Amino acid sequence: MDELIISVSGMRGIVGGSLTPEKVARYVRAFDSTLSPGPLVISRDGRANAGPIVEVVCNTLQQQGRDVLSADIAATPTAALLVREQKAAGGIQISASHNPPEYNGLKLLAASGRMLPASEGEVVLERYLQARSSPAPASPGRLLKIEQVISMHMLKILETVDTERIRSRQFRVLLDANRGAGSLLGRPLLEELGCQLTILGETPDGHFEHPAEPTAANLAPLIEQLGEGEYDVVFCQDPDADRLAIIDEQGRYLGEELTLAICLDHLLATHTGAIVTNCSSSRASEEIARRHDVPFFQSAVGEANVVDLMLEKNACFGGEGNGGVIDPRVVLARDSFVGMAQVLDAMAASEETVSQLADRLPRFQIHKGKVPLSHDLIETLFMRLQELFPQARVSTLDGLRLDWNDRWLLVRASNTEPIVRCIAESSEPGVASALCDQVIELADQLSS
Repeated sequence: MDELIISVSGMRGIVGGSLTPEKVARYVRAFDSTLSPGPLVISRDGRANAGPIVEVVCNTLQQQGRDVLSADIAATPTAALLVREQKAAGGIQISASHNPPEYNGLKLLAASGRMLPASEGEVVLERYLQARSSPAPASPGRLLKIEQVISMHMLKILETVDTERIRSRQFRVLLDANRGAGSLLGRPLLEELGCQLTILGETPDGHFEHPAEPTAANLAPLIEQLGEGEYDVVFCQDPDADRLAIIDEQGRYLGEELTLAICLDHLLATHTGAIVTNCSSSRASEEIARRHDVPFFQSAVGEANVVDLMLEKNACFGGEGNGGVIDPRVVLARDSFVGMAQVLDAMAASEETVSQLADRLPRFQIHKGKVPLSHDLIETLFMRLQELFPQARVSTLDGLRLDWNDRWLLVRASNTEPIVRCIAESSEPGVASALCDQVIELADQLSS
């Protein structure tokens, strides 16, 4: 389905279809009209279809009198940090995240080096719909290239771990960058940490070697090829490298959910402070926070919402269950590179394998599903689910969340695709998948 998705965090669609040069230029002008004076950082995730979009974005900004600071290909967390370090007025990352290769889009970055807050994104969206923009100045802006794109990002990450301790272990690491932007910092970072490194899909040309989202199903062919004990850990990134999934030394898919949990458990051994995740993330993080006796908070789904609550609670760490860890010491953005460095630091500090680190965490089984459903039927679906589960505790923070003591279910409309997502988790096998199956069955009944 080719439908342009526009939200408070950006826009996404199929290049040559719903994502047209006219719509991109209009959206860029709307964003530009909300910003203070100063240059904008522009980068992209390596998708093969990015060239025309980059040209439209840069030309539009220059026509508005903006200087453009080009980072060329860079991971989203790198772009966010560059905005802050370059003292830019904001930034645009050209990326469709984990969507298929025919997609592309724009992610909006605030001057503070984070995803644009929802309140500011709403203004951009309103001005886009009204086709509002700032008057064009007499002289165009300049196109400038940023040198040493990754150096500051790597330095900030290295400051958060014991580099010598990691180097002494000489970990055997496989990095699956899947021809996205992740290898550009992934290689120098992991080599600096003394890893014996193998990279798959190192060239950032967007010709993905498997579907972009690093799920168990998408990584199954890779897992089948792994010999047990061949690597100490396998790191798998999405195209713009803000998500990280882990495969352990036994070839077991630990997934994206445990990335946050492993990093969090390691951090709280030496730090204290509030923790923030979103309401679709595994309960494992909440249990870890409870073990370490630190405050725990949940936000609505979406990186911007997590960051908002992190700032409000002065959190020391946060993230989302999609493998997106956020360490404010580095940058207020989901960062797969922070995740890799801190997992290695946890392995080195504990002298345990990554499977041992995972096995001593609170264990839950999480299941995710999705189903097409017309937006005008979503509220009906929510009502039917509450009737089906009258004993559950109800939260409408984001969509509909139903909680029991031993399980939970979240159902919400996707911000990036025309679908309804369901996520469930339980301590008992099979319960989470059964809950999602019931959601899908109800949605199918409503659609028929």
